[in-house]
Parts: sequence; structure tokens; C-alpha cells
Amino acid sequence: MTMAAEISPGVYMLSLDFHGNLVHPMLLREGEMSVLIDTGFPGQIEDLRAAMNAAGVPLAQLQAVILTHQDMDHIGCLPEILQECGPHVKIYAHALDQPYIQGELPLLKDSHLEHPPKGRVDHTVSDGQELPFCGGIRVIHTPGHTPGHISLYVKKSKTLIAGDSLYSVDGMIGGIHAPTTPDMDAARRSLKKYADLDLEAVVCYHGGVCKGNVREQIVKLGQE
Repeated sequence: MTMAAEISPGVYMLSLDFHGNLVHPMLLREGEMSVLIDTGFPGQIEDLRAAMNAAGVPLAQLQAVILTHQDMDHIGCLPEILQECGPHVKIYAHALDQPYIQGELPLLKDSHLEHPPKGRVDHTVSDGQELPFCGGIRVIHTPGHTPGHISLYVKKSKTLIAGDSLYSVDGMIGGIHAPTTPDMDAARRSLKKYADLDLEAVVCYHGGVCKGNVREQIVKLGQE
């Protein structure tokens, strides 16, 4: 199953099926500008291409990729994207995860892989930085899951792209996924950075979109 759902104007949640598990890269488009957030597992490039086509964006037209962090299911298709899009696509990630993405250090959680996906990072981002795409995307450094994990706040649609800082189940926020989060204390502190956001929707890479009283759900989690 491969699909794209427009959760608000120009904000698409892609769904890629990996052996029965769905992951949700995001695609933002405004006019000629298109930005992909995370890339799926290795081997999912054709699924990713189909999902992007469903959202009306051919892969070759992609101009920017923002990686929320280094894990294999987020950087999996980066090599193929770089090969196909060449120098005109720019890759963004946090400096703390950059050496892992570029293959200079073994992936923290997937160090057993003989040939891990890797690719260049053109621009490192930092906490509070605003990227000038699609009406402005604020970078929120949310370590815990990995040292350089970032979340993204899409201002125009009041959407939080939470990466793996949270997971969701059936449209409700489930919490922090402890088994894949080496530093739970940092992960809990990171959630406090969401408290002041004006939120209409939260999208978790695992679990998908949540709408309705999402801020209250996050605040409650932060108090546990």
C-alpha cells in the first residue's frame, strides 16, 4: 500500500509499507518548491516515488530533503535520491547526526549493517532556526531518540512533524517509544519544547497523523 494524504493545503503525509509496518515521510509543496521530510527504509525508493507522484511531485523535481535523524528507516532512500536528483537537491540535518548520515560514523542503532545507507548533508540546522520553505518551517532540536533528532513545525498549517520523538496509535498520541529511545530523560525534556506551539495536527513517523486536542495530549505526556 502506497499513498499520499493531504492533511492540510500543501502538506502531504506519505504512507510507505515495509513488511506490514507503515512509515510516514512528509512532503511539503508550495508553487514550484517541494520538500521531503525523511525518506523511508532502504529499498523503498519506488514506493516513495509512487507516493510522491500521488501527491503531484515527481521525484526528480525535489529541491530539499530534511532528515529528522540518522536511523535507517529515515535515511534509507537518501542514496537513490542523491543519485537521481544530483546537486540541485539540498539535504538538511542536525550537526549531531550529520557524521552518521554521511557514513563517517556507524549508525548508532544499526551499526551491524555492512552497507548502511548514507549521503551528504549540505546544510546543518539548529534549534529555533527557521527554514524559508512553504511559509516557514521551524526546527526544534528534540534529542533522546538520537542526539541530533529534530522535529519540524510548519507554521502556516500549524502542523508538528514529530519524527520519532513520539508515536501515535489510531489518531491518538501514544507517547515516547522507549525501546528505540536510548535517552528517555532527554526525550521527555524535548517534549516540553512543544508546549508553546499552536497545534492543529501532529504527525508521527510511526502511527501517522493526530488531530484534535493534540496539545493537551502532549502536555499530559510531559507531566507523566
